[in-house]
Amino acid sequence: MDLPVIVKKSGTLVRAQLKASYDRVNNRKLKRNLLQAVPFWIASVITGLIAVAYAKLFSLAESVTHFVFLHDAWLIFIVTPVCFVAAWWLVKTYAPYARGSGIPQVAAALEITNPKNEKMVDKLLSIRIIIVKLFSSLIMAIGGAAVGREGPTIQIAASVFRKINNNLPAWWPKIAKSNVIVAGAAAGLAAAFNTPLGGIVFAIEELTKTHFSYYKTAIFSSVIIAGLTAQGMIGPYLYLGYPNIGGGTSALILVDVILVALLTGLGGSIMTKIILAVFKWKRRLNNNYKMAVYAIACALILAALAFFIDKGTMGSGKDLMERTLFTADKHVKWYTPLLRIFGPVLSFTAGGAGGVFAPALSAGAAIGAMVSGWFSLADTSTNLLVLAGMVGFLTGVTRSPFTSAILVLEMTDRHNVIFHLILAGMVASLAALLIDKHSFYDHMKNQYIHDLKEEEKQLQ
Repeated sequence: MDLPVIVKKSGTLVRAQLKASYDRVNNRKLKRNLLQAVPFWIASVITGLIAVAYAKLFSLAESVTHFVFLHDAWLIFIVTPVCFVAAWWLVKTYAPYARGSGIPQVAAALEITNPKNEKMVDKLLSIRIIIVKLFSSLIMAIGGAAVGREGPTIQIAASVFRKINNNLPAWWPKIAKSNVIVAGAAAGLAAAFNTPLGGIVFAIEELTKTHFSYYKTAIFSSVIIAGLTAQGMIGPYLYLGYPNIGGGTSALILVDVILVALLTGLGGSIMTKIILAVFKWKRRLNNNYKMAVYAIACALILAALAFFIDKGTMGSGKDLMERTLFTADKHVKWYTPLLRIFGPVLSFTAGGAGGVFAPALSAGAAIGAMVSGWFSLADTSTNLLVLAGMVGFLTGVTRSPFTSAILVLEMTDRHNVIFHLILAGMVASLAALLIDKHSFYDHMKNQYIHDLKEEEKQLQ
């Protein structure tokens, strides 16, 4: 056989072998990627189902407070203290790290996640956390606490993702545990607010410290599946609705937006500064009896404010947001923003579970409506300031201006004011720096990590 023919046949054989080898590698990669994705898909479906059930139960729990007010308002002086103490006791006894929002706990778990810290992460993300978080926050809602369900949903979702990942068989291809936690948190926020972009931006801006490429596939798939599961149960809803905001492009409106952003950025930072100061003071109590008394005191003060001044002091504040955005009763009393700030301080420091997202949004809405009242603005302009206030106050708490803007944008589907909302977030973020250079979640995350390490030292 001629040499050229031999060379040609050899070349064809080599190419065939290389192609077969390449196909085998590709098939292995495809199989591995599929196996890695399946747990995320399962966890996302479970997260969506839990988020829907939790939202319905939370709404039902809040309706109990309205029922009490309608039938015998004096009962809140009994119901609220009992619920505050019960929610605190549940957390204190069964899962101390289920208290409060849940976002700082997720951030802390993400920071300390490694094989030697598994026991510490178990205290932040687990089945026990899910159960206690749900019951404690629902009890707080029954008592009229100014707390939300969104932060708790994020901790619950991260716990679901981590639990499923940890229970995979040894042969199953695993991914980094930090990726699992981030994807769970993003899915939780997306399902809680029905805001997929908000979930993704939250994961990038608030949680991840490394390049987004490490997380993007897990986050995208988790957010999409969790969101679609929630939508499949209750339809493609908006958290708030479609407020009429008109054009809203005048220079005067921009000045008003900046004013609202300054006030809300300062207000959000001041509120969290007060909460942190109370937590610091409470650490010196070091006595269950004194902490129970403090919870009762918070409940009685909150009940008194609601009974004698404004019942809107209680609850997550969603009613206030809906009233100022969708009714003719758009303006608020001068003291309403103060009550919407003081209510979460009392509720959050009492020791039970509950988030700060919704209360922060309602406080910002109150400030936006108040400023609109100062200048007697039209309804469409008022709606714009309410949305800007929501973005600004949430930014003052979280220091995540883009997450705040995207959340409010997706909750209302008002894309023509996206630049106004981003402006509000950026101005509020700068204003908040005047009060504290670090976010509320950063402070709480560091405190949780410190507490966990101290507990570990005591066990050694």
